[in-house]
Order: sequence, then C-alpha cells, then structure tokens
Amino acid sequence: MKLPILKSVSLISAILLTTTACAQQSTSDVIKNNSSQTPQTGANIQSTQAATSSVSKAVDRQLRQLLSQADIKTPITSIVPSQLPNMYRVNLVGQPPLHITKEGKYVIQGELQKNPSKRIVTKTPARSSSLQVGKPVSASLKSDLLANMGALKNMSAKIPFFYTAVPGVIWGATLEGVPFLLSDDGQYITDGEISVIENGQFIGLDGNFERLKNQAVFATLDESQLITYPATSPERAIIYVANDVNCPYCRRLHQQLPMLNARGVTVKTIGYPIYEKSPEQMRAIWCQGSEDSRRIAFDKAMLQGKMTPAPASCKADYVTPNREKSAGLAVMATPAIYREDGVLYQASFESPEFLEFLGVE
Repeated sequence: MKLPILKSVSLISAILLTTTACAQQSTSDVIKNNSSQTPQTGANIQSTQAATSSVSKAVDRQLRQLLSQADIKTPITSIVPSQLPNMYRVNLVGQPPLHITKEGKYVIQGELQKNPSKRIVTKTPARSSSLQVGKPVSASLKSDLLANMGALKNMSAKIPFFYTAVPGVIWGATLEGVPFLLSDDGQYITDGEISVIENGQFIGLDGNFERLKNQAVFATLDESQLITYPATSPERAIIYVANDVNCPYCRRLHQQLPMLNARGVTVKTIGYPIYEKSPEQMRAIWCQGSEDSRRIAFDKAMLQGKMTPAPASCKADYVTPNREKSAGLAVMATPAIYREDGVLYQASFESPEFLEFLGVE
C-alpha cells in the first residue's frame, strides 16, 4: 500500500489546480535528468548503511511508535542513520524509505541518489540553525555546493538554495521550479520534500519553511518589473501572482482584478511564462516604455488576447530576471497566488474561500 499522506497537501492542491490553473511542465527526477553518470542506488545506500551503522533500541522503538501513531501501516524492515544529516532512514516493505528526524517532527519520503560528481570541497559545513530556516544559503555554502555538483547538468549560480528546518538538509529548485533536497555537502539528493508530523499526525508540507522561503523570494524581486494593480480602496492585502499571458485561468483571474482592487487588494504580477510562445510575447509587453503602458499592454493580452509588439528599439529582456528569481517559489501551475506573508493559495480563486484567504471576505 502506497503511503498517501506525506504529500497530501501537494496532491490535493494539484487536483484543485487542474480546473483553475495552467500546468507547468511535469516534475522529473533531478538526478536522473541531470546526471552524466549512473548514481548509486537507494538499495546500495541502504545496504552500506546497514553494514556500518545502527541506531539505539530506544530510538528505534520511539520512531516505530510515532509512525504507527501517525497511521503508517506499511511494515518497517529497519531503521538506520540516513545519509541526510540529522535524520534516520526508515526502510519500508515495497515503498520508498522515509527519512525522519530523531524527535519525529520532520519527514521526507524518497530514495536518495548519490551525486556522481567529483567532490571538490571536502570540509563539513557548519550546520544551519533555526534562525536560518527559509533563508537563502550563504554565498560560501552555495559556492561549495556548486563546486561539488560538476557532473550535474543545468546547475548554475542562478539555482536557488535555502536552509530547511533540518540542520544540514538544503532545499533547492531548478530554474523550471522543480524542487529537490540535498545534504549540505552536496553528496546525496532526493526529489522529496519535507513534511511535518504534529500531535501524532501528518499535516502536510512544512508550511513555516514554505512561508519564510517565499517571503525571501519576494524580497529579491525587482519591484520595478512587476506589473502592479494597486488597491482602489484602503489597502487590506497584497498578493503576488505568477502569470502567463496564454494561460486561460490566468485570464479568468485577471477579470477579477477590478473587484479585488475595490476590496483593498493590491495585485503584483510576476511575469512567469510557461507556454512556448509566451517568453517573447511577454518580453514585448514588459518592453513598453512606462508602467502604465505595460499595464495597458498586459490588460489587452489578458482580456482581449491581443499581444502588443515590442518597440523596435527594445532588445532587453525584463521578464527573465524575475522569472529566474521566482524559481524558489517552485510554481506548479499558473496562476500561482501568494499572500504577502508567503502563503500559497491552494484552491480555486473562483470560490468564496479565496476572499477569506485574503482577509477581505
């Protein structure tokens, strides 16, 4: 029986978004797509650990009891130290393993892949602290990570990396917004995400990390290259929307902007092209000479389907820089709607819950 609960929030939101969003390209295994060599398999990692490591009977018993309470019914074959720092690996019958912290709060499900790159930096980094959760990793750690990922394609200084709530486990995303986790020495990677057990039950992804991470992303955006629709009554909320001009659901949301503005909601649009023809069309819109002219051109695209050509003198691309910075949002589909506090809206924007989410019902 496959575990259905570790990513329940993600799965539920994906189901809801199928009728209110335009899907990003499908998520793929970062290592399988990027590796130029065959990585060490999860089975090999497990056997190596089993041969060299063990956990105390007290920790083994504690974690088994906690997972049983959290309704994990799949038989556990063994619990050993994980290759992810500060975590244990729980091996399950017929299922990908769990990686869990000693107190049982943070859990990742997924096989680890061994990074096939030559390890250039061999020092162990200082483990992160609670004060760093959701913040971009330090420049030195990012440099060390990238130095140790030479065999992986599409890894560059533009890739976002953030500290998680598990010291030594780093969250990253490809420039397409596909998230992954890795050890802070860059040696082991998984495409899982961190879930939380609270009061004995899984409650979904680590919302505190997601909120803080998204706030950090917003802080990096070039505000001058956001197309902003200010509140027309006293401002009560600010939202960020990742938008594509060819996404029909983005267009439906755009029709609601006058109503949202009238209710005190300021809308900040991030150019986030996902359709093949969108990058050049959106570059042309962002090339317009003033904020008002960009807004008018964007309105024409969203409300009438009419694309405004770029001025002949404009060769610049004002969309891509914010689009690349927004990779840290790990957008699944457009429109992706975030409150200013970093919380992602995960239901239909055409439901009454949307205004409640914004605090303007």
